[in-house]
Amino acid sequence: MTRRTATLVTSIVVLVISLGLLTAFPVPFVSFSPGPVKDTLGTTKNKPVIEITGHETFPTTGQLDLTTVSVTSPDRELTLPQAMRNWLDPHHDLFPRDIIYPPDQSADEVEQQNTAEMTGSQDSAIAAALQAAKVPFHAKVSTVAKDTPADGKLKAGDIVLAVDGQAVTQVPQVGDLVREHKVGENVTFLIRRGGTEQTVQLKTAATPGEATRPMVGISIGVDSPVKVTVNLGQDIGGPSAGTAFALAIYDKLTPGPLLDGKHVAGTGTIDALGQVGAIGGIQQKIAGAKNDGATVFLVPGPNCAAALHAGVKDIRLVKITTLSEAISALTALASGKGDVPACTP
Repeated sequence: MTRRTATLVTSIVVLVISLGLLTAFPVPFVSFSPGPVKDTLGTTKNKPVIEITGHETFPTTGQLDLTTVSVTSPDRELTLPQAMRNWLDPHHDLFPRDIIYPPDQSADEVEQQNTAEMTGSQDSAIAAALQAAKVPFHAKVSTVAKDTPADGKLKAGDIVLAVDGQAVTQVPQVGDLVREHKVGENVTFLIRRGGTEQTVQLKTAATPGEATRPMVGISIGVDSPVKVTVNLGQDIGGPSAGTAFALAIYDKLTPGPLLDGKHVAGTGTIDALGQVGAIGGIQQKIAGAKNDGATVFLVPGPNCAAALHAGVKDIRLVKITTLSEAISALTALASGKGDVPACTP
């Protein structure tokens, strides 16, 4: 073998080894791709996704999909070729790993956070839907944070009847009335616990990271004879299905099918007052909805600009900022009359 041939062979071997190492070496990114959808008006494992007892329910028609994004799991790493394939696919996206999975959180902690966000999303969706459907309910204490003014004085399950003498008729009132105080001032709760009414006085504390924003350390949910169960298990996490849950609950609690047989998908967080919030992965969710056959997609207002660049044809993008707007838009679509706000450039 000549020196030139030996050099060429050595170079090829080094190149092959380098390419092999390069393709096997993980890169610090995670992928976003269209995830599965779930019809909130349908069934799962022979049970309704949304199960309601304690109140009359009404037939529904059509399909109302919650949408998801498939994200690289926290215990898996992408190789360079995998990352490149995702980068080249118009319906996939790449994000720095540290943004999606903070280095100071374990995989279990991420999963627990996603589960907690989903549970909170369901509670808010139930509250918003009951208010929209005009179903009576009471505000109740859902959780009490440790080492806060409410710790040891209020308990999960306490019914909040009034704050500072003002009757509580809506979930958001509790927080609003607490925030009328300054940090360090007293706030008085009238609660019902175990059938007995009692008064509890708390001194507000500063919200962590917001020195002038008062809090007492509780979250508020709904107490009602109407019981809503979401049968999805642990398959889906995060808060972005809240709007779809709220619409499905509202549709079942009110006469007349909201969708009139249409196949609608959507996304958006929701609070107890029915305000719809922005989410991540809007382009992947629209692609997933279209793949499942949806013809209408409900887009949170702040996500409209990104939604217009999803590159998905023949799906109507409807802009929503509140649950009330979403209900009105779906009613207009079903009847063919009225305004249907659209995402526009």
